[in-house]
Amino acid sequence: MGMNFWTTYFFRGPYFENFGKRVIKAPKYYFTELGLLCFLLGIRNPEQVARDPLVGNIFENLVIIECLKARYNQGLLPDMYFFRDSNGHEVDLVFQDGRHLVAVEIKAGSTFSDTQLKGLVRFKKTSASVKKSYLVYNGRTIRLSNDTDAIHFSLAADIFDPQKQAMA
Repeated sequence: MGMNFWTTYFFRGPYFENFGKRVIKAPKYYFTELGLLCFLLGIRNPEQVARDPLVGNIFENLVIIECLKARYNQGLLPDMYFFRDSNGHEVDLVFQDGRHLVAVEIKAGSTFSDTQLKGLVRFKKTSASVKKSYLVYNGRTIRLSNDTDAIHFSLAADIFDPQKQAMA
């Protein structure tokens, strides 16, 4: 019995404009099946996840796949990117909403800290077309400013719902 790897992973390319900086253009890969990912990492029970050194990567994978499902459930192509420059500044998820960009930073922690917004702040300075940004984490939802919200990861799919965005 063979495994079809096309349905097992998903990859996203980088977002880039002519920023005048060197942008990392290598894609990022995600497993569509988190159970398989954890199995391959040797994680056999839920308690191991929190102690695993890759917990942040696993959490990012979870959120990206939820966002991917939200896009497909709306009948849309994924069109989801990430941004990383040669100085290591990164935003985990960037997508277009009309003529504007939405930027999303994903963190596994449950406590909010201003340092979690470092990538978003840097990206907003780089690209003037960012209209909204989110920190998706394991904590409570907080309105940080008119254009930035920290939201619980269970609400990540709402980022793609225009009606729920308008209520936020």
